[in-house]
Formats: sequence, C-alpha cells, structure tokens
Amino acid sequence: MLDLNCKDSVILNQWHPLSSLEEINKGVVHKTRLLDASISYGIDDEGTLSTWLSNDHLKAGQPYNAAAITDPLPVKHAHGYLWTCLGEPPETLFSFSEFYESDRRNVPTGVFGVHVSAGRAVENFLDMGHFPFVHTGILGEEPHTEVKEYDVEVSETRDEVVATQCQFYQPQAALASKEGAMVDYIYRVPHVNCALLYKSSPTDESRNDVIYLFLQPMGQEQIRAHTGMCVVDDMNSHEDIRYFQQTIFGQDKPILENQYPKRLPLDPRAETPIRADKTAIAFRRWLSRKGLTYGVIPVEA
Repeated sequence: MLDLNCKDSVILNQWHPLSSLEEINKGVVHKTRLLDASISYGIDDEGTLSTWLSNDHLKAGQPYNAAAITDPLPVKHAHGYLWTCLGEPPETLFSFSEFYESDRRNVPTGVFGVHVSAGRAVENFLDMGHFPFVHTGILGEEPHTEVKEYDVEVSETRDEVVATQCQFYQPQAALASKEGAMVDYIYRVPHVNCALLYKSSPTDESRNDVIYLFLQPMGQEQIRAHTGMCVVDDMNSHEDIRYFQQTIFGQDKPILENQYPKRLPLDPRAETPIRADKTAIAFRRWLSRKGLTYGVIPVEA
C-alpha cells in the first residue's frame, strides 16, 4: 500500500492523465505532481511507458533508466495520453471513439497550470452562460445571451453525466467557421475530472467536432488542464488549431483562478442555481453520490 497524503479512495481509484504522448521526450525523466504526490514518468526508445513515485532528489531531464524504478505505478496509454493511478486502477477508461477515426485531426492544444480545483474547472467547461461575456466575438456575443432549455441525464449504466439538446449562438464556433450560427452541443462528463464537448462540425453537418478537457489534480486547489481538439478539419494547420483553443482557455484561466471558494461545493444550495446550471447541479450530485471528498466541499450531514 502506497503511503500517500491523499486518503480519498474515490479519487485514488481513478486513471489520471499525466501528459500527451506528443509531449514526452524519449530517454529523459519527466516530473509532475498528482494528488499531492511527486510523480515521474518516461518512455524508452522502444516506446514503453513507465510511471513511478519519485522524490525531490530526482530531477527532470535526467537520463531515463527503467531498470532503476523501485516504485512503479500502473500505466495506461489511451486517447493520446499517458495515464496512471495511485490506488486500484479501473479495468477500463471511458470511451472516446471519435479519437480513433482515421480522418480526424487529433490536436493536443496545450497543458495549463491553474490555481483551482478540478471540479471548478469541469463546471466552467460545462457552462454555456459565460460564452458572451468571457469569449466575446468567438463563442458568444451580446445580445445573444439566452441559454435555451436543454436535457440532462445521469446515466447509471455508463456512469456519466450527459447534457443534450444544447444550443447556443456563436460568432465563430470553430476555427473553420466563416460566420455566426446556432451551434448544437452535447456535453459528456464520463470521469470525475474529465469532460468532452461535442459540437456541430462546420465542415460536415453529419458529424461533431470534439473538444476535451482532461484534468490532472496536482493538489486539492491546483490542477494541470490537458486540453485538445478532435476535429474534422483539413483546412487549418496543427498550429492554428492549437492557437484557437489556447486563446479560449487563456480567457477562461483568470475566471477560474478568481473562483471562491476554489474547491467545489457539492451542496447545490451553496451557490444560487439557475436554469443554465442544470448540468452543473447534476455533476455535483453525481460527485456527492460517489462520496468524493478531495478537492470539494462535501455536503454536510
């Protein structure tokens, strides 16, 4: 049994993202933090990935030697990322079939350090109401501020929160968009710290683009937000797609870091809900039923 500061079995027994595979340099040690623990990871010349509990004496950039690892952790390679677990790892990770479609552009759009809890970041990702005020001229604009009625389901069989029938007017919903339009959205929260947004593709009406947010809780109020896009787009460069999404998250970051409290209150009465918050309310209740205590303010008994 690992001796860890974090004692919450709900969060410990999850797969957590550490890095996009594109950002892991072969043959050197990479360092990060996960659930208040120091973690190292690396990849050898054959492409074999390893993660392990490390210490402060091991420095990032040192030569990577898999044979010297004494505290290995579980490893999963999925959805273009390296994942690990500090508890009992689930057999599977949530599905993301679009990622594996051959004609998709899968673009990791950057990782951002943010001084906020993972739950707060997921809620912001689910919130359409802030588009006209935070992402003005791109994802929203006045006077188009109404969040239309939509449906929310908490699926017991798939163990996820899903919001459907979401629509919002956007001046530039995607990099490939040429004009403003009502955009159809579907939100999925298939993991306590991960969310996916499916939105109308401007280049193929029969398909959806997907924006993902994979959160790595470094501590209870500190995260690394791994962002990316899975799009049907043969017009724009890798760099242009990255820049578009980095602009969006750059606008979100100061909003997130000014949240108070930084941990997510799970009691829906703690903050005044409105109709636009239906998905957030369902998300909080879902976390509360799971018994999550890390990075949140639990409902008082």
